[in-house]
Amino acid sequence: MIDSNEKGQSKTKVTSRQLLQYFFTLLAIVSLTSAGLLLWQLPALATNFSWLFFFPAIIAISLYAGFYAGIITTILACLTVMFLWPLLLNLPYINNDIELLKIVIFVVTSCLLSYYIESMQQFQKTLTQANSIAAASNKTEQFIHSIIDNTPNMMGYWDRDLRCCYANRAYSEWFGMPASEIIGMTFQQLVGEQLFKLNEPYIKKALAGEAQRFERTLRKANANVGYIIGHYIPDFDDNGVVKGFSIQANEVTQLKETEAKLKLAACVFDNTLDGVLITDAEGVILSVNPSFTDITGFSKQEALGQTPRILQSKQHDQAFYALMWHELTTKSRWHGEIWNRRKDGTLYLQRMHISMVRNDEGEAVRYVSVFSDITEFRRKDEQIKHLAFHDALTDLPNRTLLMDRISQKLLNFNRDQCKLALMFLDLDGFKQVNDQFGHNVGDILLKEMAKRLVALVRQSDTVARVGGDEFIFILNNPLNKIEISEVAERIINSINQPLVIQNNEFKVGVSVGVAMFPEDANSAEGLIRNADTAMYMAKSLGKNKAYFYNSADTVIKV
Repeated sequence: MIDSNEKGQSKTKVTSRQLLQYFFTLLAIVSLTSAGLLLWQLPALATNFSWLFFFPAIIAISLYAGFYAGIITTILACLTVMFLWPLLLNLPYINNDIELLKIVIFVVTSCLLSYYIESMQQFQKTLTQANSIAAASNKTEQFIHSIIDNTPNMMGYWDRDLRCCYANRAYSEWFGMPASEIIGMTFQQLVGEQLFKLNEPYIKKALAGEAQRFERTLRKANANVGYIIGHYIPDFDDNGVVKGFSIQANEVTQLKETEAKLKLAACVFDNTLDGVLITDAEGVILSVNPSFTDITGFSKQEALGQTPRILQSKQHDQAFYALMWHELTTKSRWHGEIWNRRKDGTLYLQRMHISMVRNDEGEAVRYVSVFSDITEFRRKDEQIKHLAFHDALTDLPNRTLLMDRISQKLLNFNRDQCKLALMFLDLDGFKQVNDQFGHNVGDILLKEMAKRLVALVRQSDTVARVGGDEFIFILNNPLNKIEISEVAERIINSINQPLVIQNNEFKVGVSVGVAMFPEDANSAEGLIRNADTAMYMAKSLGKNKAYFYNSADTVIKV
């Protein structure tokens, strides 16, 4: 950049060069004029010489170079004539007062001409500059007016009499009438009596010199409700007196609607029973809701800036997380169940939904996780499932689970070529105990019998309660009837052991019916039915006996 000194030096150089050019131009003109005089009949003009020959040159130079150039030309003309005249004619040019007066008149006239020409040029220049400034000012005013008129904010001006002096296009659109109709109206006429009363306190303060800001709900000309933020800005004259005020009203209807939606979302975010966790694209936690703290034990301050790894339970392998991220990347969401760890170290099961939030370019910018603690639900669900397949009193498998296990074992028969012995047990003497001592004593006795049976089973065997005092014992893949008879004998001996309940000693027996697979039946229903038949046969023979279906062999324990 060129500083002001450099600019001044450049301007000075140009002016000197121009003056030099003017000087030689003047010298040439004067020389030519003098040469013309020589070619003329100077003696004939000795007494009638006129200075009018130089005026065209002076006028031209003044027009071309200005006032000072005209003065220099006048001086050069005088000097030229005064020095050349005596040399050419051997006569002094100034030989009387009249000739001297002519020179004075010439000099004065030339100076006046130069000054007049300079003044006219300056006037013309000033007029041109004024016109340029006026044009620029008019252009600037039109530009500013265009900006104000096209701004989305309502802008207007009201004088002290509350008459509109200006209204932009947004004002017209809001009130549904041209600006030309709004200008000249009173504030009260434009907005109505009710709205005027609401705004009157702000108007009075604005006219008192206090700028005002307020929010207002208005009904537009199209009957829609709109929200504005209004500004009343006082306008002072040179004496500091308020002569009016300008109005700027920003319509914030969309912002208000967005604000309402954000408030609703924030309300849901803060009050939902599900935990919510939001991270950035790198997995850094940006926000959590109160339920997150309730579930995990980590406060908001403890969670922000961390990653979800603070909840990791290490109950899942890398394959689990790899599959999760694959689904999240390809489908932008994942949902499932996952074990996490609370701040106090306890494990909990949560059902979680993770959503990936992408920007316009499709890049992940946020991850939103919504989860709920389902530990208790899972525990209750498992309890419900357990109750559905187990006897409520003895906690042994019930008939449903028993049938399922028998069916599974029968399905495996074709593959493993295994055998199966199903024993149907019915307690002898239980009804008398139940009737004489009550159901509480009977229930205690049944629980104790169940414990004794469970103590006899192997891991592959099953014992189930299928009725009041009826049990089924499944012996998996026995070697032969001898092994079955030995098990039956142990069952009978265990059941026969005395039992003390509420200071009373009880002793019951058991009748056992045995059905073999595949010899006696090839279905669960057939095995139970035939074992039940064998049990009744054993009971008919007396207590504490075991009877094989379709066989005269019995195992008797007296």
